[in-house]
Amino acid sequence: MTDVPGLDTAGLRAWLEREHPELTVTGRGGELEASVIAGGRSNLTYRVDGARLPLVVRRPPLGHVLSTAHDMRREHRVVTALAGSPVPVPRTVDVVDDTDRGEVTGTVFFVMEHVAGTVLSRPGQNSAFTAGGLHALGLELARVLADLHAVDPAAVGLADFGRPDGYLGRQLATWRRQYDASRSRPQPRLDALQDRLAASLPDSGGRAGIVHGDYRLDNAIVAGPPDAPHVAAVLDWEMATLGDPLVDLGMLGLYWDIRGLTGGDGADDGALSAVVPGAGYPEFAELVAAYAERAGAAPPDLAWYRAFAAYKLAVILEGIHYRYRAGETVGEGFDRIGALVAPLAEDGLAHLPSRTPPTTPAGRA
Repeated sequence: MTDVPGLDTAGLRAWLEREHPELTVTGRGGELEASVIAGGRSNLTYRVDGARLPLVVRRPPLGHVLSTAHDMRREHRVVTALAGSPVPVPRTVDVVDDTDRGEVTGTVFFVMEHVAGTVLSRPGQNSAFTAGGLHALGLELARVLADLHAVDPAAVGLADFGRPDGYLGRQLATWRRQYDASRSRPQPRLDALQDRLAASLPDSGGRAGIVHGDYRLDNAIVAGPPDAPHVAAVLDWEMATLGDPLVDLGMLGLYWDIRGLTGGDGADDGALSAVVPGAGYPEFAELVAAYAERAGAAPPDLAWYRAFAAYKLAVILEGIHYRYRAGETVGEGFDRIGALVAPLAEDGLAHLPSRTPPTTPAGRA
């Protein structure tokens, strides 16, 4: 019997006892207790208690799964590879194809250790930290991203994790397919942004590295005292690959300022970020400067990358809207997701007003 949608805790217990006896169940009555970790809008994430230590299980969404999304094996591989690197990640336990057996999720899933701390996703959570602590945390988030981009993929066993050559063009083609697979209503401004991005594709200039694909504050676990919080772990690697690292910086910028373009007023309203004026967080320009200093490079031109981030998030949200309309989502807030797509498209277009392709950003990422 499953006690949360998409995860059978009795099956998980049996699997742990068979495959990982070192994590033998110790909870009340020998049972596991699972709960959905809120905040994720794509893969489902569960906290599991009752084993030798707290665990996290990741699985694909319950319904509409796009062909190249939600790849559990890739996510498990990159998190495992980064163990011991300067990038903080959870310790992985295993990855399992449960498609035929249907014992735990009926899908590929993976298990990792739970990392203690807080995921900052709402303004109300900022009160646990000082303004100075949040300012320093923002700069550290940028430096951790630079550390990720400095990791040699071959040195951590990820040389074949992606194809950096032609990465941006393939990304546009991929997200065009994702968009086409999730169409349920007209979105003319998103169509216009898609066309303008294709017409102004930048030259990556030989930059290549590990790309997280969805790097933002609420994909990190924050721990530490109020005046000195730090990034304890970076989460949600389902979109990771090898490519132009500046796409991560563009995505970070989108989420850093997203309350302004979605009409968030700083209230604890479930909108997309804890970053609000007055809390102490640095301006995004300071994050770019911290990233560039850590990378030993000049601050890059992010116009195209920032527009691409808006397009990518708009397509993701359109896919979530598609699943919501089909009744294939778990959790709260999905009824509001669809209304964010058009403002995101407008924001992306505002970053690409020019007629000519952007120049190659200077420096090394």
